[in-house]
Amino acid sequence: MIRDFRGRRWLIVALRAAHLVAVVGTGASLLMGQTFPAGATYRWTLVVSGVAMIAIDLWAAPGYLLEVAGSAMLAKLLLIAWLVLHPAHQLTLFWLLIVFSAVVAHAPAGLRHSRILGERPG
Repeated sequence: MIRDFRGRRWLIVALRAAHLVAVVGTGASLLMGQTFPAGATYRWTLVVSGVAMIAIDLWAAPGYLLEVAGSAMLAKLLLIAWLVLHPAHQLTLFWLLIVFSAVVAHAPAGLRHSRILGERPG
């Protein structure tokens, strides 16, 4: 079951754009040798936009975390926790997150939305 509301698509587009700006700012900070989270603006933009996108996806499709895309999101959150907790690996983890995110985001929809455990109800 997919739930929707008027303006959801544009809200996701705006949140994704803000998230990408924060990712670029974070990457620039890491490349300059600063540790994450360097700038409060980037940090909060990443957190707020990311949490909002996950919340909307979970609301729209409650089984989201059982799909490849939702499970990949959980894996990304674990990588982000590792990035925050281990400064020595931050740049490597940042690039791993970028590549992993791109692969998952641009994988065929049939793969992204396939269920990890069992089949879709109905």
